[in-house]
Amino acid sequence: MRKTALLALSLLAGGPAAGAAEKLAHLIPGLFGDQGLFVDSDATLPNGQTHSAHFNSAFQAEFTQFNIALASQLTALPVPAPASAFTYTFDESLGLFQRSTDSFGPILSERAETAGKGKLNFGFAYQRFTFDEIEGVPLDAVPAVFTHDDPARGGRDDVVKTANSIGAAVDQFTLFSNYGLAPRFDVSLAVPVVSADLRLASTAQVTRVGTAANPKVHFFADGQGGYGDTRVFQKGGSASGLGDVLLRFKGKVGEWGGRGLALALEARLPTGDEENFLGSGAYGLKPLVVFSSAHKVVSYHLNLAYQWNGQSVLAGNAVTGEKADMPDQVLYSGGVSVAVRSQLTAVADFVGRRFLDTPRLHKETFVALDGTTTLPDIGFASGSFGEHALAVGLRWNAFGRLLLEGNVTFALDSTGLRDRVTPILAFEYGF
Repeated sequence: MRKTALLALSLLAGGPAAGAAEKLAHLIPGLFGDQGLFVDSDATLPNGQTHSAHFNSAFQAEFTQFNIALASQLTALPVPAPASAFTYTFDESLGLFQRSTDSFGPILSERAETAGKGKLNFGFAYQRFTFDEIEGVPLDAVPAVFTHDDPARGGRDDVVKTANSIGAAVDQFTLFSNYGLAPRFDVSLAVPVVSADLRLASTAQVTRVGTAANPKVHFFADGQGGYGDTRVFQKGGSASGLGDVLLRFKGKVGEWGGRGLALALEARLPTGDEENFLGSGAYGLKPLVVFSSAHKVVSYHLNLAYQWNGQSVLAGNAVTGEKADMPDQVLYSGGVSVAVRSQLTAVADFVGRRFLDTPRLHKETFVALDGTTTLPDIGFASGSFGEHALAVGLRWNAFGRLLLEGNVTFALDSTGLRDRVTPILAFEYGF
């Protein structure tokens, strides 16, 4: 699948503001025109008809695979764990709740400890994603080659090479709350609000493989009667609104010697506008196994989860409304929380996820029909891949039960859609 990069990269972020007629999923098809990329032509066919300089008319169908790749990752942006940083157990001898751990726990992962019956916390987290690359290809330098309809030697072996620059950013604001329904059972709610912005520029240049002697066959009109070979296409948009709401249940099922085991189930509700890429457009279920171990001021935690995803137009065809299964994921993380002081916890997490059977971009070299002209291009192949990150942060109990948090996540590889550095700022209050 080549010639689809620019289309799929439109899925990185944002879309038109609410109320606008055009949705993000339709943004790129309109960048070059409803039927594909046209160039001007003054040439006529042997039957006297005007030559139709139409390049890659099928690209609107071909972009589906990369659409899945981008959408599945964009709608899988990490959300800080909604679990309470203040955890308690009831001391029957004193008739009081006592803090069950000295640390305030991880930020992006879970721990087995529960909040305690009747204990409530709420908080707010802010994350900013500025995407840098996809599969190692910088987003400000994505090549793509467009071929003529029914390419053949002669006029139809001309191509249009494009140099594409994509500027994409997503701001994610998450409101979360956790409540202890029972001594060992919590329920959590996370409500993300997403604001996204996308700016695209594609510089298209006619490469006259077979018509070098006759620029009238394929050209971009320069407005002065000349036969130019270059044109810049630009488009942009933004969107904001409710994302996909997350509901999580967690129960502690085992405890021994400072160690704990918990099972959790997270449900994702498709409340975000998927056509503007604010949500996935699909229901999701994520069973989660959590192990943690607390030793005085140091706590360790391990998480393993499987993310099942339903059907969405983002995995099918957002233009026609056809749905297909979103790729499932395996998620895993582990880390340590250290109570540096009674009011300050340092956190480090290794966070990984594996996307299963999803389209992947790869670099390739396009060879024209003359056998000698070569251009940088991209293609796609279906497969699974993992992406990994290191997150470090601090959780500070400023006063009372108010907790302030700061975290930075660093990408450790170049697979998938990556933001090299992602900051998180948050606060939490417990009752």
